[in-house]
Amino acid sequence: MDPTLSKEKPHFEVLEAVSSSSDVDDFSDVDKKKVLRKVDIGILPLFSLLYLLSFIDRTNIGNAKVEGIAQDLNLVGNQFNMVLLIFGVTYTLFEIPSNMILRRVNPRIFLPATMVLWSIVMTLMGTVRNYAQLMVTRALLGVFEASLFPGMSFMLSMYYSKSEVLIRQTLFFSAASMAGAFSGLLAAGISQMDGLGGYEGWRWIFILEGLATFVVAFFAFFVFPMHPEKCSFLTPREREYVLHKVKYSSNTDGQKMGKKLDNDESQMVRADMGEDDSNSRHYVWAVFKDWQSWCMLMIYYGVCAPVAGMSIFTPIIISGFGHSNTKTQLMAVPVFIVGTIFGILQSFACSRVGLRSPFLIFNFICMAIGYTICIAFDVRTHTSAVYAALFVISLGAYPAFPVVVIWFSNNLSGAYKRAVGMAFQISFGQLATVYASNFYREKDFPQFTLGHSLELGFILVGLLFVIICLCGYSYCNAKRRKDLAAGKYDSFTDEDFRRMGDKSPHFVYRL
Repeated sequence: MDPTLSKEKPHFEVLEAVSSSSDVDDFSDVDKKKVLRKVDIGILPLFSLLYLLSFIDRTNIGNAKVEGIAQDLNLVGNQFNMVLLIFGVTYTLFEIPSNMILRRVNPRIFLPATMVLWSIVMTLMGTVRNYAQLMVTRALLGVFEASLFPGMSFMLSMYYSKSEVLIRQTLFFSAASMAGAFSGLLAAGISQMDGLGGYEGWRWIFILEGLATFVVAFFAFFVFPMHPEKCSFLTPREREYVLHKVKYSSNTDGQKMGKKLDNDESQMVRADMGEDDSNSRHYVWAVFKDWQSWCMLMIYYGVCAPVAGMSIFTPIIISGFGHSNTKTQLMAVPVFIVGTIFGILQSFACSRVGLRSPFLIFNFICMAIGYTICIAFDVRTHTSAVYAALFVISLGAYPAFPVVVIWFSNNLSGAYKRAVGMAFQISFGQLATVYASNFYREKDFPQFTLGHSLELGFILVGLLFVIICLCGYSYCNAKRRKDLAAGKYDSFTDEDFRRMGDKSPHFVYRL
């Protein structure tokens, strides 16, 4: 090595957060653990409840199928699958616009308002008399539900650092797997109202669950959190701290990320420049041009398809065992509970280790094993094997969902790019729900070999792209270390690095 170069650049440049006032960056007067607890209490219980209701309302169609909706509405051929498909189409179309709106409006008004609208649609679904009316209500349900999950996921990224957000996302998303359990319990109870008021049991499922959502949505108008800079349950100083924490959050988490140089000096590359929080429109196109966006979308497909299949079709698959409707609904409950518990445990382990990809690989392997068992064994003669396989799938599908969302979020920099990127992944990823809604055809009941095989195909593709992302991120991190050591970016200013976002050489991709 040139001794002159060695003298001038003996190690990586370590960039410190720069502020016009040292007092602004010194938060020694703030009780950080207390602030975190306040945010947890103010956000997580509410978000979990809202998403629980959202997931129940979108997936209770599977419980209604067990209770006879197809027969009562004279659905024939693939009409039931089309009812599932139309929800996914409208949900996909409205997610990105919703998150772009959320960045600019008051979330306390916007998100509860959409909940009120879908709760009304859900209640009216209990009064439909034919296929056309059911299609219209499911389409509208997709329109109004589209904003909630990506919106709340983005809100979490505004309140929590990159190292904090996974556990919170998992706790909030665990409501989805618990929705399967609650939905089965509720359906088993509500279906006993069959004939009351001249309404079939499945109608009461829609009506009562829609009314429950309406009540909670009305309450949400008063307690839903606003953007951090206007958060009512934090003091002005605590708001400053939260905004600073998120802006200067990095994937290094203060740990050494570098490797030894020629002078045997190990240094770390830090991403503490502070991200750009402007609403620049170039971030919209940056998402679509970014290689990782498309890879993460394929991973999300590999998770979303089995989650959709499990959420809607688990009661239908179990009904093939030949039990009564009530027992079928109840047998689905522990499948979802296992997924919930394991997902929470995995999120703690994932956050402690600081990695995402090894856990996703494990999740995909679990899902692949589960669906392989479902394909290999006859559901009529080996019900125990198929039932056990559903638990194995649940161990992979539900824990993987928040990990893949947060992995992508962690590796995006620029608040607006992250908002658009998360909506891109979640909205286009919902196309997997559209596909999965047609995997399980009535004529394939109860074995569903085609449906299980297609799910397995999506899972294997998702696993492949996890490996591609892992290799791609590792390559980018190594190249950035070399470029910094070579002085390639010596002429760049702090503002240049901020505008580069996750393409900055000081941004370290989380593996």
